[in-house]
Amino acid sequence: MKRIEGGVTAAKGFAAASTAAGIKYEGRQDMALIYSKEPCRSAGTFTTNLVKAAPVKWDQAQVNGKAAAHAVVVNAGIANACTGQEGMEYCGATAEAAAEALGIPKESVLVASTGVIGMQLPIDRIAAGVKAMAPQLSEAVESGTKAAKAIMTTDTKKKEAAVQITIGKKTVTIGGMCKGSGMIHPNMCTMLSFLTTDAAISKELLMEALKEDIKDTYNMISVDGDTSTNDTVLLLANGMAGNEEITERNEDYEEFCRALRCVNETLAKKIAGDGEGCTALFEVKIKGASDKEQAVKLAKSVITSSLTKAAIFGHDANWGRILCAMGYSGAMFDPDQVDLFFESRAGKMKIIENGVALDYSEEEATKILSEPEVTAIADVKMGTGEATAWGCDLTFDYVKINADYRS
Repeated sequence: MKRIEGGVTAAKGFAAASTAAGIKYEGRQDMALIYSKEPCRSAGTFTTNLVKAAPVKWDQAQVNGKAAAHAVVVNAGIANACTGQEGMEYCGATAEAAAEALGIPKESVLVASTGVIGMQLPIDRIAAGVKAMAPQLSEAVESGTKAAKAIMTTDTKKKEAAVQITIGKKTVTIGGMCKGSGMIHPNMCTMLSFLTTDAAISKELLMEALKEDIKDTYNMISVDGDTSTNDTVLLLANGMAGNEEITERNEDYEEFCRALRCVNETLAKKIAGDGEGCTALFEVKIKGASDKEQAVKLAKSVITSSLTKAAIFGHDANWGRILCAMGYSGAMFDPDQVDLFFESRAGKMKIIENGVALDYSEEEATKILSEPEVTAIADVKMGTGEATAWGCDLTFDYVKINADYRS
């Protein structure tokens, strides 16, 4: 497997464009378009929040239907959530605009929105944006990067990744872009992510691969404990790599899954590391659990602990908060058997052994915790189960960003 430059335009036959439609933001692009030369098989996973945005409902119908997918239209600034029948009609109007501009069926267009909940889309600007983007579609890396920037809301940096693998002597590429900074909590996948591949793979296995992968990637991130109304991950496969179609769970399928994991884990960590107001990516590794389920519970509990997140912001080795969060996770373990380490580029330090603090240097611990990427490793000594979760520190700026969000 080889990491390569780019994102949604890295795979053969995929193009992207972006534009400034003036939906909510001024002086920046706020719409993106992804298009495939060939019709695609589509897979998707969506928010488990009972309050689902109109685009989520539209995309669920497309992914679960029989129509091929050809394009995705994304806007930033307004979420088109809690907008009733009018919001659903605007999804249809957006798809119609794309169908007309690209010469494809309306049923092959997916839509996605992100931003303020409860506001109606300015559909005239959306339609005009689609019309403006269609002739600008390009397979260049730069076009994919501009699209990744256009879908940002409170994000501070674009998020994209791509890898190449070999399947049946053919080069297969998987690329993607995502956005997410706030309202991020592991519960399906908490953000918008768009993945493209030129692999030839059955729709059934495409969906299986995506659903299995999000359990250890997007579902293992958290910024603030809030699950969005718009969470969507879409995966499009156009088959243009020319490999023999993957129709069974063989070595080719496993290689495809490994590549998908690399892209999704990279994107998930980019989201966690760009949490609203954050200064550090916080990683939690659980080792020695009785099974995977126990390890996941423990890792998620620590990564979502507000007190632990605040301690990371203060570069404070307050290990009691981590042990406490493990204790209320619902997973059974013996606190008197836990070893805990802190690790970063500045070094690695054992903080507690068998549930009791060691005679460690607070100054050295602060140095380790002052890096932009920090890891806590807890060994519960019960078995071979492992899990990793990603989050960020909790800062003053998180409150300010969300207090001022609509204004």
